[in-house]
This record gives sequence, structure tokens and C-alpha cells, in this order.
Amino acid sequence: MIAKLKREYGSGIEPLTHLGQNYIVVDRSLIPELLQVLRDQEEFDYCVDITAVHYPKRDKQFDVVWVLYSFPRNERIRVKTQIADGETLPSSVSIWATANWLEREVYDMFGIKFEGHPDMKRILLPDGWKGYPLRKDYGILQQDSEWVQINLGIESGQ
Repeated sequence: MIAKLKREYGSGIEPLTHLGQNYIVVDRSLIPELLQVLRDQEEFDYCVDITAVHYPKRDKQFDVVWVLYSFPRNERIRVKTQIADGETLPSSVSIWATANWLEREVYDMFGIKFEGHPDMKRILLPDGWKGYPLRKDYGILQQDSEWVQINLGIESGQ
């Protein structure tokens, strides 16, 4: 499968393995097409997770990772791409319905938006929450004191 994808997409994908787990690093521009191919042609019929990792010192600060599973093949693959702060990615909700809440969680925790998402809004934190808690520049003891004071009527416990 990887050899076939490499022939088709060339330098746009880089197949790698770490600790026996396969993943491919993909150029951002190929993401929507490649995800569709993985579902339709390679039978990765379940999107297990979508997450991100923040590297604040890099130009492209975020790795966005899709964890996919194929029931027919009994195989997992991870697809990773890099984006800069403020860049968006196309939504994969039309490919896997499970991507709906997963993309909302990535938005809520990292501030990464997915274009074409049917309801791109926070899913875990309240609408008025400031910041994105899983970014590495969000202090570990930081809490939205203003929101806590206004909505709960108490001082932050931090």
C-alpha cells in the first residue's frame, strides 16, 4: 500500500515507522485527497482519532494527526501533516462521521479550524473560554479567571 501511495504522490508523502507503528507524513495540500483514498481504496473505514501536537518554536507549529483503522485489514495507520498557526485544514467529516467531534476537540484544545466542518465550535470548554489549553504556551496553572468569576462567582483556585 505504501509503495503504491508513494508512486502516486511522490515526494508529497513520506512513509515512516516508529516502534512498529506505521505513519505517513503528508504535504498539507494532499490531505483531503489522500484521506479519501485511504478510506475508499485502502479500506481505512474508521477514523479512530484526530489530534494535534504543538511545537511553538517551529514555523509550522502544529502536527495534526489522523489515526485510522481498517477493519477488513486489521491495520492502523497514522497520517500526519504540519501547519502554521492560523492555517486551516479541510474537514474530513464527509469522509468519516466520527471526525465531527474529533475536529471540534482539536479546535477547542489547539485553536485549529477545519474548513467545511458543519458546526465548528467548542465541544469541551464553554463558548466564552479564552485560549487553547493543549498549546504548550498555555501555562499549566493558567485558568480563565475572568470566566470563572463571571460564570461561577468564585475566585480561581489556581
